[in-house]
Amino acid sequence: MLNIVMFGAPGSGKGTQSDLIVDRFRLTHISTGDLLRAEIKAGSEIGKKVEGLIAEGKLVSDDIIVALLRKKVETTKDTAGFIFDGFPRNVAQAEVLDEILKGIGERVTVMLDMEVEEKTLIERLILRGQQSGRADDNMETIKNRLDVYRNVTLPVMDYYKKQGCYRQINNNGTVEQCFAQVEAAIEDASK
Repeated sequence: MLNIVMFGAPGSGKGTQSDLIVDRFRLTHISTGDLLRAEIKAGSEIGKKVEGLIAEGKLVSDDIIVALLRKKVETTKDTAGFIFDGFPRNVAQAEVLDEILKGIGERVTVMLDMEVEEKTLIERLILRGQQSGRADDNMETIKNRLDVYRNVTLPVMDYYKKQGCYRQINNNGTVEQCFAQVEAAIEDASK
């Protein structure tokens, strides 16, 4: 199985590249954002709590995300692997992901770090907010999300570097240029 962690700041292209990876490698895409939005759409108690946190640019608690993720991994059958988009966001979540994958006899194959200049990130997020109407893509929330990324999420990079599965991807170019780097990194990590 091929198990990929997509990593990078909000607006770094994780979702775009994840879609291409899913098509190319036939993986099951697990986006915590999609899992959370599904809960919001369902109008569940968890969904209502999550909606408030997302609107403020805050991270959803580990227990909620882990429960949704564990269920998805354990109930998915007949897959070539998983791509995790938006998880893990802190070292505790990375450790839990290792435990979840170990439970099905697997491990993280590669962590792809989508590196993008901050100015470009902000431009992408503002444009996405205008096009999609997403509440979490306004300037105040964007700055908060980038602060959370720097202070809480960035240490996850060191966790995967220590495991030897970290690969940095320069995503300042075109989607195609980035995907060429992604494919090479996946092939290298899969050896």
